Amino acid sequence: MIGSDSSTTPLPHPHQHLHPEEHPSSAHPHVHSEESLRRIVNRLSRIEGHIRGVKTMVQESRPCPDVLVQLAAVRGAVDRVSRMILDEHLTECVARAAQEGNIDVEIEELKAALDRFLP
Repeated sequence: MIGSDSSTTPLPHPHQHLHPEEHPSSAHPHVHSEESLRRIVNRLSRIEGHIRGVKTMVQESRPCPDVLVQLAAVRGAVDRVSRMILDEHLTECVARAAQEGNIDVEIEELKAALDRFLP
């Protein structure tokens, strides 16, 4: 992978999304483990470093096919972190909503997010 970012940002424990009045699409808090958040943030940091590497390639007028190969790698990395987030949401948030009796709200939020996420 081109470039890397070894810096880490301290994560809150436990992680909670914004309250509904601060983020209208979130009707209730989502709590995730510190380890799960760390894995996702680390992946995003690597993607960020990879993007910086692709930018450098363009600035250095590297061959277009080489840049395209790196962009394909970035796309794959973004897809993989998206899958991690979706898996986490299904196993943690949707399961918790089912236990708490909020499954209909959670499913509607997920559908709305997927409508925007998927092409």
